[in-house]
Amino acid sequence: MLEQDLTGKRIVITGANSGIGLEAAKVLVQKGAEVILAVRNEQKGAIAKETILSGNPKGSVLVMGLNLADLSSVREFAQNYRSRFDTLDILINNAGVMVPPYQKTKDGFEMQFGTNHLGHFALTGLLLPLLKKTPNSRVVTLSSIAHRGARILFDNLDGSKGYKAMKFYGQSKLANLLFAKELDHRLKQYGMATKSLACHPGISSTNLFKIGNKDAPGYVKALMKLFLQPAEKGALPTLYAATETSLNGGEYIGPDGRGNRKGNPTIETPRSGVYNSETMKKLWDVSQKLTGVAYDFSGE
Repeated sequence: MLEQDLTGKRIVITGANSGIGLEAAKVLVQKGAEVILAVRNEQKGAIAKETILSGNPKGSVLVMGLNLADLSSVREFAQNYRSRFDTLDILINNAGVMVPPYQKTKDGFEMQFGTNHLGHFALTGLLLPLLKKTPNSRVVTLSSIAHRGARILFDNLDGSKGYKAMKFYGQSKLANLLFAKELDHRLKQYGMATKSLACHPGISSTNLFKIGNKDAPGYVKALMKLFLQPAEKGALPTLYAATETSLNGGEYIGPDGRGNRKGNPTIETPRSGVYNSETMKKLWDVSQKLTGVAYDFSGE
């Protein structure tokens, strides 16, 4: 599916030690890219690195620690990255948590909104100086079909006025989609070449599908294999969004099958009203305030 040679490209993938991120990393390394696995658990990252290199012995893979549920870790990662590298071709905001019991990040955010959206918002802003100076750079942010029917609960972002895990997961994935679109709008507004895109894997059997912190029972896994597509297929929209040269930025890539649950990557049009400019601006302003990360769109 991925034809072009990516030799010389430097790519950061968050949460790349399993699932969609790992499968995308395998392909990108195979095509010659230098891939940085930005992961919370560096031991699992080391295992993922071995897995990737077992299929690509000459590949270039680096593991770096990043906990998106801790803004100090996000800042530390960005600082470490900038001290080692002066370019960034592609940032893939892939990591995510799904329907945990109510809990908060180190900074007091609801875990799903804090990790899935705010952590990536901060990371992207902190790495923007390198993206700006790297020709044809991209930011790819993973959303989900769970964004459908969701809304941003500005009066209850931390879940303190009531929490339903799936509702808050949908909110975080809607935030991912709106962030990707608003970022692309602002990049274009300031005449920047960096592109921002969103994608989603359809419904893939990854380790997001856990019950609490436990693996799903065997019969659930059997059903998942029957109805869901494997992670390597779920990674195709990510790879397409990250590398397809015909994309202009601002697109949303998902599977082309029924309900966009499985299939091959295509440009998907979200339902009418999803891209509400007032909501996107408000989300952007709130995100900057909560994270303390202000985006610099100047040409410097």
